[in-house]
Amino acid sequence: MEYLTNILKLSAGVGLFVFAMYLIEEALKNLSGRNFKIFLQKVTKNKITAVAGGAIVTGILQSSSMVSLMVLAFVGAGVFAMKDAMALILGANLGTTLDSWIVATLGFKMNIEVAAYPAVCIGGLLLIIFGNKISIKYIAYFILGFGLLFIGLSFMKTAMEAEVQHFDFSKYAGMPLIVFLFIGFCITLLIQSSSVTMALTLSALHAGALTFPFAVAIVLGSETGTTIKIMLSAIGGNASKKRVVLGNILFNIILTVLAFIFLKQILYLITDVFNIKDPLIGLVTFSSLVNLLSIILFLPILNNYANFLERFFKDTDETTAAFINHANIAEPETALDLLRRETRYFIHNACMFNLSLFEIDTHVLEQKSEFEVINSKRKFYSKTESEKYDFLKQLQGEIQAFYLKIREKVVETNQLNQLISSSRSCMHAVKSMKDIAGNINNLKRSSKDIKFDFFLQHKKVAEKFYKDINELLIQTDKIQLDRFQAIYNEIETNYNSSLEDFYTAAQQSSIESIDLTTALNFNREFFTSNKAMLMSVKDYLLDEKEGEAFNEFPVYQT
Repeated sequence: MEYLTNILKLSAGVGLFVFAMYLIEEALKNLSGRNFKIFLQKVTKNKITAVAGGAIVTGILQSSSMVSLMVLAFVGAGVFAMKDAMALILGANLGTTLDSWIVATLGFKMNIEVAAYPAVCIGGLLLIIFGNKISIKYIAYFILGFGLLFIGLSFMKTAMEAEVQHFDFSKYAGMPLIVFLFIGFCITLLIQSSSVTMALTLSALHAGALTFPFAVAIVLGSETGTTIKIMLSAIGGNASKKRVVLGNILFNIILTVLAFIFLKQILYLITDVFNIKDPLIGLVTFSSLVNLLSIILFLPILNNYANFLERFFKDTDETTAAFINHANIAEPETALDLLRRETRYFIHNACMFNLSLFEIDTHVLEQKSEFEVINSKRKFYSKTESEKYDFLKQLQGEIQAFYLKIREKVVETNQLNQLISSSRSCMHAVKSMKDIAGNINNLKRSSKDIKFDFFLQHKKVAEKFYKDINELLIQTDKIQLDRFQAIYNEIETNYNSSLEDFYTAAQQSSIESIDLTTALNFNREFFTSNKAMLMSVKDYLLDEKEGEAFNEFPVYQT
């Protein structure tokens, strides 16, 4: 029973420690996020300042994973070059060891719980009383996180100390160090925090459950375990992101292998040359020293290393565009034709996205589409709603960027301007629908008939509207203007009739004020989206003169 209690106390300590680090990370990220991002952009002027900047930011934020993810975002957006990203990550690996020093010196050398308990009290009270104020909320997160961090550490420490008294660790003394290296990797792989692995190892070392070499091997194994988080974040990303992740993984593997090969020499340096006899200080010294040595090793060859990484993922430097990425702007007529096909592809996927929010079956439209093969390769239809929206945002951005490249070269400026107007209206339609995605889910899952019927009514309208839009797009004969006018009139009629029906139903049943507001906002955005989509198709299909009759109708209506 006592064994089970110790295990539960240890797991509670790990849980508190992880939660505390999350609170601290969220607090610092939200209180100073923009400043840190600007700082990162400024320090990448040369390799040395980039390494120092990565170390400083991570030392303050205490999350190398968060800094690495931030770097990934910048690389994906083209803000950082490969060598800059690698330099920042090198510094981040060193900066994260600051937390280990705090834990080793304060957590085990002082009765930090004296300060931790009041911190939890103050942080909790601030959160409850002033939690509606954003700045105070994150200050409370930080204070609460600080207190829980050391309470969690105390749980781990006392659980380890209690277990040592009843467990014979001598039978593990003859095991090879590589086993403990693997243990450190597995623990960090599961927890995704090298800081937690370090805290656990320090607790075991302090309690006498581990010898110094075994503890060092566990910490060394944790170096590679944290790379899984950013590896997962790069799945589906562009080639630059994948190269950064590969570079980080190779960093850590090479570092782990070299440090393990020369482990005896490094331990001799710490214990005999530096004369560090305290195993806790020796362990965190080892962690900092190894990451410092990796900087010394990689910094001189960083440019060559970046060039080496550029060889990989050349075939996966994904753009969402299906046609314009093959265009030659030296041939403006061909480029314009490819932009037209790209705009049609954009409209098609936007229609699929909007229909999917209502869970309307799009299988027939997908199979009959000329873009079925393209979307199959891009796995568009299997993406989540959020991933589809990001895909469409990126595609519109690529269309806009292409427009800026060819606008001075194209003679048919009216056609070019109509295509770019079509893409803007299409994105407006997607954004309006995405904004009410939560309302759609709320309405379709409501137990109140008035709300569920409101959803069914709009679902039916959406199905009919996009069927009409699809018929316009696939029609081979010349499109009559009165067809557009009929669809527009139907949008107006449906908007007014849905409002009137809802008001009538609301009078006859009890409905809360917030539900009333939600329904009205949903109705407005839904029909705004439909009008924007009609405008998009109008600009895509009709020439300038034919479309003039529709240029003045209001897209937004209350």
